[in-house]
Amino acid sequence: YDKPDTDRPVTRELPEMFGSLSADMPRNRLGLAQWLVSEKNPLIRRVSVNRLWEFVFGTGIVRTSEDFGRQGEWPSHPELLDWLACEFESRDHSVRSMLRLMVTSEAFRQQSRVNPDSDKDPSNRLLSWFPRRRLTAEAIRDQALFVAGLLVESRGGPSVKPYQPEGLWREVAMSQSNTRTFKRDDGDKLWRRSLYTYWKRACPPPNLLTFDAPTREFCTIRRSTTNTPLQALVLWNDEQFVEAARLLATRSVRDHGNDQERIAAMYRRATSRQLTKSQAEMAMSTLRELQRRYQQDPEAAAQLLQVGQMSAESSLPTSTLAAFTVLASAFLDLDATIYVD
Repeated sequence: YDKPDTDRPVTRELPEMFGSLSADMPRNRLGLAQWLVSEKNPLIRRVSVNRLWEFVFGTGIVRTSEDFGRQGEWPSHPELLDWLACEFESRDHSVRSMLRLMVTSEAFRQQSRVNPDSDKDPSNRLLSWFPRRRLTAEAIRDQALFVAGLLVESRGGPSVKPYQPEGLWREVAMSQSNTRTFKRDDGDKLWRRSLYTYWKRACPPPNLLTFDAPTREFCTIRRSTTNTPLQALVLWNDEQFVEAARLLATRSVRDHGNDQERIAAMYRRATSRQLTKSQAEMAMSTLRELQRRYQQDPEAAAQLLQVGQMSAESSLPTSTLAAFTVLASAFLDLDATIYVD
């Protein structure tokens, strides 16, 4: 750069190792974009199907989905990656079709129970069993709202500001910032999909950040996954999840005749599974203890049912609804609810 050669001007072009732009492609960013999605680019389809594989199985065929270069990890199944890339092209680049192909495969339909020969494949790169993994932050919140019957699934529109603790923005915002004060939204905006949650980069939504949502201060291709006690505290105590638990309990109590049916329905909605006999007995014992507690302390029951903007069902006994709310909260906190296995 400090010895320019005026006799050899540099022109815009691809590095030779990647080939060259077609004659009809302009030598600018538009031409580069056209080449990126053209048949001459060997990476676009491989990168795309690897991202879909990572979405379905938790880890890409190339584990380093953020780096397909020399410093990235070699594919665990190179031929499979090539085949999927060809399938993606032959299926007219249909993401829906590729996802259907993956979730109907034998690899996806395996049990998550660890194979007896797991010592030969400890990191499960050969997919000896289904890779058990936790849902993403947004999916955990949206799932809780969905099973409660609260999720607003309308598309489009401006960002929304659901529940978050008071004063967080003031702690990090500059005095002249136009987002110094957080003003919570009301009504349906509180229960829209997490996709539409307003994101302040200096202070992301805390209930999503706790479940490893990125801060969005820089590009994040592959999220880390942690398991901390704070995540359980969010599911137990965050206003969004307490309200969802109450509405899940309300649906179950209102729509079913006896406590056994209510517990079974609530568990099935949260986990998509049936209660075993021992689990049902444990849940019933817990419910009876909670009912006794709230019958003796009606004020605590009333305070619990006031959490969230949605009004509590006045026709249901306070102690009963409070007891089912705590049980529903426990169901929303189970591994069976927030993990895919």
